[in-house]
Amino acid sequence: MRVVVVGAGFAGSAAALLLHRAGHTVTLLEAVPDPSPVGAGIMLQPTGMHVLARLGLAAPILHAGHRVDRLRGLSSSGRELFHLPYAARGPGLFGLGLHRGVLFQTLFDAARAEVPDVRLGVPVARLGQPGCVRTNAGEELGPFDLIVVADGARSQIRAADFPGVRDVPYPWGALWFVAEDREGRFRGELLQAVKGAREMVGMLPTGLAPGGDTPLVSLFVSTRVRDADSVRREGVAAFRERVLRVAPMAEPIVAQLPDTEALLFAGYRDVRFTRWNAGNVVFIGDAAHAMSPQLGQGSNLALVDALVLSQCVAAQPGNVELALQAYSAERRAHLRFYQRMTRWLTPFFQSDSRVLGWARDVGFPVGAALPFLRNQMVATMCGGKLGFVRGSLPEGSYAPQLGPGSGDGAGPGSARV
Repeated sequence: MRVVVVGAGFAGSAAALLLHRAGHTVTLLEAVPDPSPVGAGIMLQPTGMHVLARLGLAAPILHAGHRVDRLRGLSSSGRELFHLPYAARGPGLFGLGLHRGVLFQTLFDAARAEVPDVRLGVPVARLGQPGCVRTNAGEELGPFDLIVVADGARSQIRAADFPGVRDVPYPWGALWFVAEDREGRFRGELLQAVKGAREMVGMLPTGLAPGGDTPLVSLFVSTRVRDADSVRREGVAAFRERVLRVAPMAEPIVAQLPDTEALLFAGYRDVRFTRWNAGNVVFIGDAAHAMSPQLGQGSNLALVDALVLSQCVAAQPGNVELALQAYSAERRAHLRFYQRMTRWLTPFFQSDSRVLGWARDVGFPVGAALPFLRNQMVATMCGGKLGFVRGSLPEGSYAPQLGPGSGDGAGPGSARV
């Protein structure tokens, strides 16, 4: 079967690898002429690590990443609002703080090494004649039996050919900075400090940069989209004060900030399809379900998309439309749960609401102290929840087991699923 994958991000590269290994003729198109590993920290959950293990790519990821055993939330006064250890869900579960560029480079390099037809600098504007895609230059490529759209949160194909899909930018985003953590002050946990719902500072151990050997930590500071430029213009002293009044423990990070030009801004979108397939076209990754990173699930959902797509195609040989219908049905519960939870939770951490900030500070400590609710919170964090009432994916199906010294950014790792 002839397959085109549009976009060589996490979802696209993983899908191209899996479909190529299944024996299909895959063309991978990437808009950027020379993609490079950039960005700040992301969280890999057990679900995402499972897919990487299935791809045979867990070892370099575990080598470069930093094991995260818990998520903690503090008020600006230092009061603990929640403490969610992965171990509350079961042994062998953990998160992995990782430089975004490491995951991109690992997946993209593997795709380039295995997939014969990888074309760079080919932005795709929209679908063309049946089975074809049309580039920005007006060239039609194809026909293909299967079109996998993985061109990101700002998908050109989605905007051009599926204008009815809900695509709403969030009013809030985050300013990011990646610092060194040579002394390991931020080891082992993702820490969030909040002051109301308007101010949030997060610190994520990020492991190693691509090709690097120094442990890193990523700082993210909640910022309204409309205020990002003005915050930068205020200068580095004002930014440091903004951070430290919420998270005084971040002082070793902001001390390394040379100026506000070093701050990266990330905006978010809420993308909602009724179903992710149409004919022989399927959307995966952020092109299909971009969301706020409040639950730390975006890269993990993208990787699971790629795996489930390859499984559905394998289960329906010769019938692409039926395979894609099965894909949408298979992904519906998982994706809908995380989309809804993200939309529900985000205003408690990023909004102008005084009531929601107060409700979070009162309600989260109670919920995190009750065994059943804490278990559900951790299950949600792990990435396998299928619904508010429905259960989760079985942890044994996606929990990698680490070898000694792995998962801490300090030495080679191994995974077994």
